Amino acid sequence: MRTHHVIAVVAVLIIGFGAKQYLFPPKQAEADSLPTATTNVLQLQADINMQQLPQQKMNDKTFIFTEEE
Repeated sequence: MRTHHVIAVVAVLIIGFGAKQYLFPPKQAEADSLPTATTNVLQLQADINMQQLPQQKMNDKTFIFTEEE
């Protein structure tokens, strides 16, 4: 009897999901044909002063060599 309930619930979920997809189909994304502003990435990169950026200390242990050979 318990398996019948599980099968019924799964069937209801599958039918409900199918009905949702039928009644509310996914919409295709629309591209904005008239951009309001443009960004020049090369100019952004050129304007950065590398000496003023904060440094982050890293404890990189990518290559660890032991005394064993």
